[in-house]
Amino acid sequence: MAVKHKSEIGIKVGLDENRVPEELYWSADDGGITDMEAKALLLSVWDSAGKDTYKINLWTKEMPVNEMIQFFHQTLVSMADTFETSTGDEKMSATMRDFCDYYAEKMGIKRQ
Repeated sequence: MAVKHKSEIGIKVGLDENRVPEELYWSADDGGITDMEAKALLLSVWDSAGKDTYKINLWTKEMPVNEMIQFFHQTLVSMADTFETSTGDEKMSATMRDFCDYYAEKMGIKRQ
């Protein structure tokens, strides 16, 4: 099957003299997003040939800890949703959501 359309997603990282991120911007052509500022990003890419995950985890010096806690919570909830959609495994997805609730309670945040 031939690819009918290609879309580009881009990430720009501004680094300080020690190569620590100070600025993060992302763009998504199909989403109409151009150089939108971000304070953190987690990117995972599956290598099917090597059966391994490659990861890029970045956050700026200005990312507040309380926002990082919330960012992780929302990411975990999203992963549970994506896991259910992609595998159809409702039981494990519910278990993952139970952990998200536990995390939110222990970290003092409200589930969104």
